[in-house]
Amino acid sequence: MSSQTKQTFTIGSRKSKLALIQTQQVHDKLAAAFPHFSFPIISMTTTGDQILSKPLYQIGEKNLFTKELEIALENRTVDLVVHSLKDLPTSLPEGMCVGAILRRENPKDAVVIKEGLDAKKIEDLPSGSIVGTSSVRRVAQLKRKFPHLVFQDVRGNLNTRLSKLDNPEGPYSAIILAVAGLVRLGCGDRISQILEKSTILHAVGQGALAVECRTDDSQLHEILAVLEDRDTRLRCTAERSLLRTLEGGCSVPIGVYTQFIETHDRGSLEEQMSTRKKRVLRLSALVASRDGMDVVEGEAEKNVDNDDGNDLEAAISLGKNLADILIGKGANKILDNLRRTSSTEVDQTAFLL
Repeated sequence: MSSQTKQTFTIGSRKSKLALIQTQQVHDKLAAAFPHFSFPIISMTTTGDQILSKPLYQIGEKNLFTKELEIALENRTVDLVVHSLKDLPTSLPEGMCVGAILRRENPKDAVVIKEGLDAKKIEDLPSGSIVGTSSVRRVAQLKRKFPHLVFQDVRGNLNTRLSKLDNPEGPYSAIILAVAGLVRLGCGDRISQILEKSTILHAVGQGALAVECRTDDSQLHEILAVLEDRDTRLRCTAERSLLRTLEGGCSVPIGVYTQFIETHDRGSLEEQMSTRKKRVLRLSALVASRDGMDVVEGEAEKNVDNDDGNDLEAAISLGKNLADILIGKGANKILDNLRRTSSTEVDQTAFLL
């Protein structure tokens, strides 16, 4: 079959270098699995890419990095869209779905310290050092651990943020970025420190790539199955279920951490020895005020290796259960206060991003 007669499935992507690298990874996997199909890439600029003068939480939209791509998907300019899952709202437009979630990279956050400084870790930075991040989640948690540091907003794509850090005249002693983004961009050597769960919980979906497509495109669903990583789907489904139940978004300080734990069915030792191991999915989460002063934390777990095959339903239930636990501890009070606080009322000197 000649290239002129190949069936085409057009991929949509943001224009940033990292987004295009991620989209190219998806393209290469699909092209290798289906050489008789064509997968051209179309890139475009999203609202979140255009508005760089404000912190993300002040813009007030949940689909900052997805809206234009989803419009292209709806009008059939593209057939599938590659997203960083943490940018994808938990409620998708009618007729859209997540067709595949790829194997997750390291979901943790990383510290990148300006070259030439003596500090090797965030705790080594002297009092008053300025740390750049565009995430209220990161600020809310890190201010609790490192009250001697000053956090300021740093917008732009990953390359832009790194260049702002490297500027000798720039204010930043360090910036906080996702490990996965740095690794995918080929900048893993810039990582000074990977922050552990005890210091900061990562964003919902962080480190995972999602492919969004139209719900009614059955042929494409079959194609996208080659990309799917079930464990990542389960972990991120639980995280997104929690976020959806709490009605949070990327501009709300909600952190999560998921891990699988092997266990045996309960019973006698003999019964346990003869029974296959089953895995429990454990979900930890935190809801904080933007200044990090009010924090609610919790943890829950659920067996997701069910014989009835309802593992996704179990993951959804896990997220809802933990959200209810957090609400019972007062998470709604924190979230309601965040919703009431307009951008003009925000004391940015208290929690600069």
